[in-house]
Amino acid sequence: MDTSGTHRAELSLEGRRLSYLDFGPATGRPLLALHGHFSEGLVFAALAAELGPGWRVIAPDQRGHGESGRASDYSREGYVADAVALLDHLGVPSAVVLGHSMGGKNAYHLAARHPDRVSALVNVDDPVVIPDTGPSGIAFCLDWPQRAPTREALLAELGDAAPMVADLLREEPDGAWRLPFVPADVVASDLGVRGDHWAVWLGSDCPALLVHGRTSFLLTPELAREMAERRPHTRRAELDAGHFIPTEDPEGLAKAVRDFLGTLR
Repeated sequence: MDTSGTHRAELSLEGRRLSYLDFGPATGRPLLALHGHFSEGLVFAALAAELGPGWRVIAPDQRGHGESGRASDYSREGYVADAVALLDHLGVPSAVVLGHSMGGKNAYHLAARHPDRVSALVNVDDPVVIPDTGPSGIAFCLDWPQRAPTREALLAELGDAAPMVADLLREEPDGAWRLPFVPADVVASDLGVRGDHWAVWLGSDCPALLVHGRTSFLLTPELAREMAERRPHTRRAELDAGHFIPTEDPEGLAKAVRDFLGTLR
């Protein structure tokens, strides 16, 4: 995929780097795209290409992910503050905000807390309820190696987990390779998405699209239907995919988003 026109930049938030990709063009309508755990802004490159020049997709590497720095906390308040700071930095008063998984939760928290900054909302496979019991569902990553002398060595040490992060690994200045996140940070962030978020999901009334995977392990079709029915001005699109829709069905996601954006004024 040609991403040669993509611009990467960063801003400093109290000494912490927030890196982001701006797929442009500057004249396009702004769409802020928030990735999930084990991911980064680049996952939205295909979506940006499909939406074309009419939309300016801005995709940050959220705190603790990709090229962005680690944070002292991974609460919704922190993630939302980062999103607002990025919009302020770019001089964007209001944007369509799309988020996948953890990014979806950040997106509708942003819409509820700052309704003036979100003109429309796209939630990609994030449920409003995640039981607040037991260890993190992604605690398995705590056993992953964080660094190795070569890319091949790191992939070998990752074993069966290698396909999940193979395209995300970073090369260090000394030639070593590392994960694009610290596993303990991701687990802390995952624990922070638990609980009942119905009040927040229903706390905004801008136009919204809920995209969910028919075989998702996280968001059941039954809950997705209830979420769409209970929130005003909300459409629903069910795709033949699992939870990781941006990589499992990028074409289906692009079509659903494009059709929804076409309904906006």
